[in-house]
Amino acid sequence: MASAAMLRSAARSLRLRLRQPLEQQRCLQARQILSSSAPTEALGLQRSSTHARSYSSQLSATSQCSNLTRKSCYLPNPYLYQVWSRSFASDNGDKFEAVVPFMGESVTDGTLANFLKKPGDRVEADEPIAQIETDKVTIDVASPEAGVIEKLIASEGDTVTPGTKVAIISKSAQPAETHVAPSEEATPKESSTPKVEEKPKVEEKAPKVEPPKMQAPKPTAPSKMSPSEPQLPPKERERRVPMPRLRKRIANRLKDSQNTFAMLTTFNEVDMTNLMKLRSDYKDEFVTKHGVKLGLMSCFVKAAVSALQNQPIVNAVIDGDDIIYRDYVDVSVAVGTSKGLVVPVIRDADTMNFADIEKGINNLAKKATEGALSIDDMAGGTFTISNGGVYGSLISTPIINPPQSAILGMHSIVQRPVVVNGDILARPMMYLALTYDHRLIDGREAVFFLRRIKDVVEDPRRLLLDI
Repeated sequence: MASAAMLRSAARSLRLRLRQPLEQQRCLQARQILSSSAPTEALGLQRSSTHARSYSSQLSATSQCSNLTRKSCYLPNPYLYQVWSRSFASDNGDKFEAVVPFMGESVTDGTLANFLKKPGDRVEADEPIAQIETDKVTIDVASPEAGVIEKLIASEGDTVTPGTKVAIISKSAQPAETHVAPSEEATPKESSTPKVEEKPKVEEKAPKVEPPKMQAPKPTAPSKMSPSEPQLPPKERERRVPMPRLRKRIANRLKDSQNTFAMLTTFNEVDMTNLMKLRSDYKDEFVTKHGVKLGLMSCFVKAAVSALQNQPIVNAVIDGDDIIYRDYVDVSVAVGTSKGLVVPVIRDADTMNFADIEKGINNLAKKATEGALSIDDMAGGTFTISNGGVYGSLISTPIINPPQSAILGMHSIVQRPVVVNGDILARPMMYLALTYDHRLIDGREAVFFLRRIKDVVEDPRRLLLDI
């Protein structure tokens, strides 16, 4: 018996001596992770899991590696660290939070317009689940991960800021597919309802409800109420809805423009014969080479650039007691959408040719129609062109888009009789309107500006010869 005990003791001591190098290696690896030159990783590891916190406390409490547990030795695995440090995730990595994204430097908050998904719906990664309406654009709130919407935190109509939690998405939850059960239950109930209904009872009630006395007061009632009812507004036909933020912004800016600027409008008319002929002669070659149709707007943008270069004061702006002259031309093009008027900007229009301008206009118009315009697409602008002719407007007085100093209004093309070389001819004519800030721009500069646009549009060869 003594010899057997001695053999077991010798075997145990041998196993301990063999295990000691492995424990020392694990201890050294853990110390290197927690005391490495990248303290942020060790700190993130400690904050990501309770195992890491207990692991580091054991290291600081004693220098013996025998106190380390086997579970804590597996913590330095980099794959576990990546999972724990994933953004928007909870402690168990199953639930994620969808938050309001950054909306731009000039936008501090927005209104939660509507939810595109409801609790129980399945969403994919980067799929929009809500829309935030700002003063300028509509921004989507996307899901950070694929999963099922567990609940909605915010409500429609709330004012939210970047970083506000909107919804919670769970990766392990199952989509709500219980809508089939009520429909199945409703079918037997509906089948049972006609059994309960008794036709003879309904037929007995019908003759009872039809007394001859009800016919007498019916003609007398409308005759007494007819003279007084038309004077009251039909409230049952009215609808009251909150004004969208975009419409509020448009209203405030236009009213501020009307209250601040000394606006004056000058008019002129332009003969579109030569420009329309130029367009019809080269439209096929233009599409073949540049892949975009040749429109009238590109010529008006080029004419506006030429006029702004001839009259730099129209491209300037008042800033306090100073006048800022811009040596670049960013043309804003007003586009009407279902949500309101937006004014995207064509950057450096003075360096573009006709094809570049047409491509830029088509790209911005497509974004405006799809509601995909960003704040950068509408920031800035030195001069605005508004084409009301696409809606059939004959003549109008546009309002300046602040902080700019002028705006050009285009209108519909109408065949009108005009005198050409002593003859009365029918020509396609368009009225042009230039509204300008009279505090900065005098009538002389405004008339010369509009006349330059007229000359270039009526004879596009001036752009080629720069005359």
